[in-house]
Amino acid sequence: MAERTTSVLDKYPDYETTIGMEVHVQLTTKTKIFCSCPNSIAKDPNTNICPICAGYPGAMPMLNKKVVDFAILAGLGTNSIVNQTSTFDRKHYFYPDLPKNFQITQQAEPICTDGYIPIKLEDGSTKKIRLIRIHIEEDAGKNIHSAYSNESFVDLNRAGTPLLEIVSHPDISSTYELRAYLKTLRSIVQYLGICTGNMEEGSFRADTNISVRKKGQTELGTKCELKNINSFKFITDATEHELERQIEILEAGGRVRSETRLWDSKNKTTIMMRSKEETADYRFFQEPDLPIIFIDNTRLEKARSSMPELPLAKFERFTKECGLHDYEADILIEDIDLANYFDQAHTHSKSSNLINWILRDVMGYIKEQKITLAECKVTPARLAQIVDLVDEGVINNPTGKEVFVFVAQTNQDPMAIIEEKCLKQIGSVDELEAMVKEIIAANPKQTEEYRSGKDKLFGFFVGQMMQKTKGKGNPQLINDLIKKHLNQ
Repeated sequence: MAERTTSVLDKYPDYETTIGMEVHVQLTTKTKIFCSCPNSIAKDPNTNICPICAGYPGAMPMLNKKVVDFAILAGLGTNSIVNQTSTFDRKHYFYPDLPKNFQITQQAEPICTDGYIPIKLEDGSTKKIRLIRIHIEEDAGKNIHSAYSNESFVDLNRAGTPLLEIVSHPDISSTYELRAYLKTLRSIVQYLGICTGNMEEGSFRADTNISVRKKGQTELGTKCELKNINSFKFITDATEHELERQIEILEAGGRVRSETRLWDSKNKTTIMMRSKEETADYRFFQEPDLPIIFIDNTRLEKARSSMPELPLAKFERFTKECGLHDYEADILIEDIDLANYFDQAHTHSKSSNLINWILRDVMGYIKEQKITLAECKVTPARLAQIVDLVDEGVINNPTGKEVFVFVAQTNQDPMAIIEEKCLKQIGSVDELEAMVKEIIAANPKQTEEYRSGKDKLFGFFVGQMMQKTKGKGNPQLINDLIKKHLNQ
């Protein structure tokens, strides 16, 4: 059970919040949604564009089929209905980074509807956050505002990048649930292989619709939207601030206005961007230059058969079949590469100590060296070998850590390092017992003081043994033998 997190709502027990999310998922297709431009980050502005994504008059879009395949996977991964017929629409609005003055999206008939995402609550129970829809759309370009002059610039490299917008019902009732929902959803799209989930690059960004009301009130409060916040911490901080801002307005007898607001992370406040648009403001109509999407049963079944194991199923397997604690499984499934690393290592070793080595030594090493898991030379198979060698008593735990570092630095086989450096543990009772007797005989004063009640001197004898064995003695056996002969 997770420790309960504090919230602004604790200060205002008469109020509750309803939160809905609109999450933009940037798809990892090779090309953009309606043209053959690479779907990648370009170094220089306005170099990865063509007449279609730059919105030239008369340029005709052509749908990237892979975008539809990814949308189907997203629908299946979020328990949604994948609609076999869907259409595109034009969403009209003026903004400098939208050269056509409309965005191609799906409004009337989205590709997926009526899904849900299960999240784990603080008490260990599960709650389903319902989804209204998942729809396909193109991204706009990017405005760049100069910090040195009163100028703005437009970079259209991002224009035409394929997106899925995943829209939830206002089922979220706390910032804890908000964070859990976003983390779960990001894991799902990463496991499906359709999005990197990199929030700093804008690949996974969220708009948060927040309203508050008195408990017992049936009508929802007026919602405000927090736009495009790019980290879980900022989203949590911004939501907590917005909850308090709205409650204070209502407590003072005021009325919350429907607005789109931005989060100023430096000053920790939300700032009004514009009044909130209504659907009618966009003047939607069906896109005439794109055909209706029809998904036949064969394509749907092919997608189902290619579905990977998703985070919740992996969590259940890790805890029930692999014996991990909930918190250990949570850490693994949040990082797909780490989860896969454990899976591969677990095929080589069933040791219960394996997870400790991964969370402590592997994660510690890659953080210290500032490398990725893929760059770490301690492969899953090599780690499993080190763990088993420690468990079997071939080497002790401190030596195992030493071997780990040697492998990470030299890319050598663990057993070859142990043989080369003579690191095998001294595990013979007779050999260790002879050493213990020698040390006790050589230190009569400390022996007498220990036997007269100075128990702390036990550490002195252990240290002497570790020095004599050069750290290669079996620690448990050493402790047992020292106790045996000191207490005679």
